[in-house]
Amino acid sequence: MDTNGLAAGLRLAMGRIVRRLRQAHAVGDVSLSGVSVLARLARSGPDSPGSLAELERVRPQAMASTLAGLEQRGLVSRTPDTSDGRRFIVSITAEGQAMLEQRRSESMGRLALALDEFTPQERQALQDVLPLLDRLAERL
Repeated sequence: MDTNGLAAGLRLAMGRIVRRLRQAHAVGDVSLSGVSVLARLARSGPDSPGSLAELERVRPQAMASTLAGLEQRGLVSRTPDTSDGRRFIVSITAEGQAMLEQRRSESMGRLALALDEFTPQERQALQDVLPLLDRLAERL
């Protein structure tokens, strides 16, 4: 099996899926990096900007910019870090949670509609590959 060919095919297919889902959202919507930060905060709870930058694999300056945009829109809030007054902790707001849920619902709806056009056997094949894709994502 040609590993490089498989890698290229996976990258192309996943990139197309992500682009198509992203295109469905309104212009001026929250950036992909912003959505990723909101999802992380919703899943793991409040965190520091430095930790978020490390987890998202971006520079602290890029994270500061992302957080500033999210805060300006009321999607995250900052509170002083009780253990270190020079730092602050970022939390997702109710508005951020609602926006994240709406965006997920839209994406899930688009995916479900597209999957309805597949045969039951094709849907099962996609279901069967999910654990492998999860494992692949963990190794990247």
